[in-house]
Amino acid sequence: MSYEDNATQLFIIGSHASHTMSPDLWNPVFKELGNKWEYLTWDVPAQSGMQEVHDGLLAADVIGANVTMPHKQWAAAIADERSKQVSLSGAANLLIRQDDQLHGYNTDLIAVENRLAAKSHDHVLLLGAGGAARAALVALKGRIGTVTITDRNQDVAAELLSLANGMGIRGRTVDFSHVAEAATQASLIINATPIGKYPEDPAPWGKTRLTPGTFVYDFVYGKHVTGTIQSAIDQGLEYSDGWEHLLLQAEAMIPLLGLGEQTAAQLQLSLKRIRENN
Repeated sequence: MSYEDNATQLFIIGSHASHTMSPDLWNPVFKELGNKWEYLTWDVPAQSGMQEVHDGLLAADVIGANVTMPHKQWAAAIADERSKQVSLSGAANLLIRQDDQLHGYNTDLIAVENRLAAKSHDHVLLLGAGGAARAALVALKGRIGTVTITDRNQDVAAELLSLANGMGIRGRTVDFSHVAEAATQASLIINATPIGKYPEDPAPWGKTRLTPGTFVYDFVYGKHVTGTIQSAIDQGLEYSDGWEHLLLQAEAMIPLLGLGEQTAAQLQLSLKRIRENN
């Protein structure tokens, strides 16, 4: 894919976009690649009017945008063209401008698929029912025995369960107050909530002991080890943290943005520098 010479801006859009590490990850890469691209943040609070955002992404100097909470379902809805993953999940975390159209992709889904879809999972606990959880569910289609979904918004959890049922996945929803009990029954736990964003956030299941062999996948990353990942470490469980997810979904963007093969190595070096400095 090629872009006009004046198309240089790639954004991340979300309610707390300016708190993300994505610009720190991508801007050194663009510099090493020798192009003039710049990765910028665009804070868009929940419940905002989104027409201005949509129109802004169609500007001639815009390449596209990553989309994070809580706008991934909006991104899927307004995309003029959607990848198969976006159509299935109803969520997009990447919009790429092509002339006067926006094409929607879901690299969250590709990341989870690459990390977790090589094996089957008897019982998956999905913490959260937003765009990230939707991506994880679709990524593991055909690899899940049963799923338990919990979210503070029970209507949203019910919607995600309906999506699961439509893909032939049996499951249930539980109130968020029952997370600890549900966690003990899972072979794979995916944290697709913001819990862990702050250092004082404990694991969603508190101090509950998980079943030996449980795999813990966390979308959240920060300068600290999240409570979710710390619990996995303390219990000797296999895990994948938010930093790994950040890298995997960034690598999935490479072909979609038309970047060269050397980009992957540059992303790995950039992430290594970020982690060493935090």
